[in-house]
Amino acid sequence: MVTPRSGFLSAFCERGYVHQCTDLAALDAALCDGPVTAYIGFDCTAPSLHVGSLLQIMALRLLQRTGHKPIVLMGGGTTKVGDPSGKEHARPLLDDAAIAANMAGIRKVIDQFLRFGEGPTDAVMVDNAEWLDRLAYIPFLREVGRHFSVNRMLSMESVKLRLEREQPLSFLEFNYMVLQAYDFLELERRYGCTVQLGGSDQWGNIVNGVELARRVDDRALFGLTTPLITTAAGDKMGKSAHGAVWLSADALAPYDYWQFWRNVDDADVGRFLRLFTELPLAEIAALEALSGAALNEAKKRLATEATALCHGAAAAAAAEATARHTFEEGAAGAELPTIAIPRAELSAGVAAFELLHRTGLTASRGESRRLIKGGGLRINGAVVASELHRVTLADLGQDGFVKISAGRKRHALVRTD
Repeated sequence: MVTPRSGFLSAFCERGYVHQCTDLAALDAALCDGPVTAYIGFDCTAPSLHVGSLLQIMALRLLQRTGHKPIVLMGGGTTKVGDPSGKEHARPLLDDAAIAANMAGIRKVIDQFLRFGEGPTDAVMVDNAEWLDRLAYIPFLREVGRHFSVNRMLSMESVKLRLEREQPLSFLEFNYMVLQAYDFLELERRYGCTVQLGGSDQWGNIVNGVELARRVDDRALFGLTTPLITTAAGDKMGKSAHGAVWLSADALAPYDYWQFWRNVDDADVGRFLRLFTELPLAEIAALEALSGAALNEAKKRLATEATALCHGAAAAAAAEATARHTFEEGAAGAELPTIAIPRAELSAGVAAFELLHRTGLTASRGESRRLIKGGGLRINGAVVASELHRVTLADLGQDGFVKISAGRKRHALVRTD
């Protein structure tokens, strides 16, 4: 592998971001020559991105920090088609209003990580509906479609897996790779964008764009992908046992986000510090070398640094303080997730399994029952033996809260209206 000279690729390699590149030496030379414009696309399928997209966001942030210009391409057009990559079934089709609302939510998330503006290295956000919605079908087929081989398209991983499993793949989804390739061409023409970044699952789509620009405009573009990030347990990043780990505070409280990072596997700490924080590598090496109980300090540092990037330093400090009060001092920290129960309802008593589910600490009432049967529920620190145990006003502490604990690491508070 070529040893990069550019600041961006040097850091990209050192921190473990590199998976594949169409021409690493030529890209490195271009990065050394001056500011390069690169993009990543995000379809608007939800009102927030989750941790599964964080590596791509961090890649754009690193690009900007090393003197280059990021483009955040919002898939206002491609969301209407649906990316089949990694999907067993077609995504639900969204209307324009839902796509616009999701786009606004994603913009709020990315605003935390990138600096937007008019400067040479300021990020810009672009919606591919600007050109995709205006395409004329026959001219598009003649100009772009003729450069795609159906034989090769059928061999693409996203298509091949569906066909091998005899799962339906609509003609609409089959067009996605053509539209993504055209996005790259259009961004090169409009913004001088020469690099597409993305996850490893997008490699085929990215290469299509590189080849399309060479055939149509005789331009040399580059593709650079990040690895698929899995945990030491082999789980895909982006989800926890209780659902997606969203990057929006509206979808997941900063305290819960902090807890996600605090609870990573010991084997993941060093790697995640390199990928998801901006701590110097020497400091990360020292944290990674800790062992036993001392490694918990490295996990707390990971949690605080990652939360500060996503939600701001104040939210990260509050989450860390709440965790310290809750776990080390036995208090109920102010940042714990809190739900309100009508006073009359709590006066009559609420079944423990029902209350546990309503706090959001379990995904279903069945899971609540199983947790309680296994001795995993605590009310104000005391183990609850029966799923039918009723929580009442008498359980309210002097601070006006009932503390609900699922296991030793997940907590919530209950108060009355």
